Amino acid sequence: MGKAGTKGVSRADRERQIIDVAVEEFGRHGYAGVSVAAVARRAGISKPLIYSYFDSKDGLYLACVHHVGALLVNSVAAARTRSGSAAHAVDTLTAIFTAVEDCRYAWSVLYDPALPPAGEMRDAVNSYRERLAAMGAAGAAQLLAGSGDGDPLDHDLLNHVWQYTVTAVMRWWFEHPDQNTSQMAARCSRLLLALGTDRA
Repeated sequence: MGKAGTKGVSRADRERQIIDVAVEEFGRHGYAGVSVAAVARRAGISKPLIYSYFDSKDGLYLACVHHVGALLVNSVAAARTRSGSAAHAVDTLTAIFTAVEDCRYAWSVLYDPALPPAGEMRDAVNSYRERLAAMGAAGAAQLLAGSGDGDPLDHDLLNHVWQYTVTAVMRWWFEHPDQNTSQMAARCSRLLLALGTDRA
């Protein structure tokens, strides 16, 4: 990722460049493992400049959460055209892969176990995670309803399986940087077909 720089760049563009760098740093190393100094060094700017834009490390992380959260929520929402079918799972994963293609570590910004348990950052993270989980639950419910399964515990279990599956897939992708978005989408589609769930 390139440096943000300071000359001839508008405030809005510079903020976005800093956020792009910070998302990768936080995504790679977690909230607890990143300092403002590290982000500034990577971005090629000064610490005071980051503080002037975001006030604090927490403020910078919060900006990253809102950037990543909105990106993922909007992408997953747009992938609901085949909701209620197993193909919806592939569409959703593909949407996530595409959204974070330039920084696949972005997913970890919302799913960082080292975040403080309470406060504005945790509230923001929980808000986006709940919206993503709600869309996943709706898709799972429609899929089971289509097969005549109205058992609420089945619905709850499938939703839990889906949530953990997405995180596991993303972590696997982190560990295999040679795999691009198209390859990941095709791989997930093959696995769903092999499991006998992709009958759309």
